[in-house]
Amino acid sequence: MFKLFRENVRIALGSIRTQLLRTILTVLIIAIGITALVGILTVVSALENTISTKFASMGANTFNVNQYENVVRSHGAEVREVINPIISYTEAVDFKNKYKFLFAETSISFTATSTAEVKYEATKTDPEITIVGVDEPFLTNSGLETSSGRNFTPFDIQNNTYNCIVGSDFTKGLLKDVEPIDKIISIRGAKFKVIGVLKEKGSTFGNSQDLRVLIPIQVGRSLFTAPNINYTISIMVAKKEMMNLAIDNAINTMRKVRKLSPIKDNDFAIVRSDDLINRILSITKYLGMAAWLIGIITILGSSIALMNIMIVSVTERTREIGVRKALGAKKRTIAFQFFIETLLIGQMGGFIGIIFGILIGFTIATSMNFIFVIPWGAIMAAFITSFIVAIVSGLYPAIKAAKLDPIEALRYE
Repeated sequence: MFKLFRENVRIALGSIRTQLLRTILTVLIIAIGITALVGILTVVSALENTISTKFASMGANTFNVNQYENVVRSHGAEVREVINPIISYTEAVDFKNKYKFLFAETSISFTATSTAEVKYEATKTDPEITIVGVDEPFLTNSGLETSSGRNFTPFDIQNNTYNCIVGSDFTKGLLKDVEPIDKIISIRGAKFKVIGVLKEKGSTFGNSQDLRVLIPIQVGRSLFTAPNINYTISIMVAKKEMMNLAIDNAINTMRKVRKLSPIKDNDFAIVRSDDLINRILSITKYLGMAAWLIGIITILGSSIALMNIMIVSVTERTREIGVRKALGAKKRTIAFQFFIETLLIGQMGGFIGIIFGILIGFTIATSMNFIFVIPWGAIMAAFITSFIVAIVSGLYPAIKAAKLDPIEALRYE
């Protein structure tokens, strides 16, 4: 059986060499379809990996009490937009004091500004630094860690010390070539001592997570006194199975803080970290569907081209088929020969398409700062697709070759 297979492969390769130009064009058509499929799926895989990496650090056991959910709210005439009040500092503190759920840690934070200028000695940054007022549990609840130095202590928060924790980009810019710990930086004229440097987080959708400075929340409130500052309440639950109970407890607590009557809807939102990831990832399924649509349309054309070249091959080799049958070749042997030839062409196109698809996907993913991963799912999908294309395209020509009458075939001119 193996010898027969090897012989059929040898004959198929010989036939491919005699029809080199048509074979190359057919392989390219198949490769284009597979390239489109693999390329888009590679980018989608990189996007999903990037989103999962960036947001999974929040922890599956974390949820926030926000002003709104992380969804696009309609501004259409038929849908009335509900405007929720901001979460004030008084409400946030009241919530933290009243929320007594076991094994839960509550953190309060706010973004003071995203256009701050930070100075170190005679050097200063561009006004693009984000200043965040935080409390002690903020780092843990946000999934952040320090690469050097330490976190805030209860003493830092309670005594409003002018200490700060900076993002990793500061070690590449403002505090480059110096040991950042214990250095003094200036924010709005106030002097802060650097006590920690955050581990690198990278950019999420173009927004750098490493150009920020964390300061004690009360110090932030004294320096940044803009009206209507919105605060975020973050709760981390020790055990995942207690998440739903913790959320119900948080909803009841926030309703009490805002003194909402039982008939009124919530005027705040509960946002789970894993829900946020799932909502964003659900968008990528449309990109996957687009990849399959483009790939199927192109691959349909390549199937027709491959079937056409095999039908022409059968016609051109009619006398050869007649000779082989006259010498005792069985129908299944003839069919198998042409089938192997079709599979070789299909797999050649699939292999080239996979290589080019990965390269194109890698280039796009790298240019968009996505975290590239080898798209094994896309590779498997491309292999199966090219295999199916070869089977479908080769079935009719193989059957046609097998059914040729040897006498008529020998008389064919």
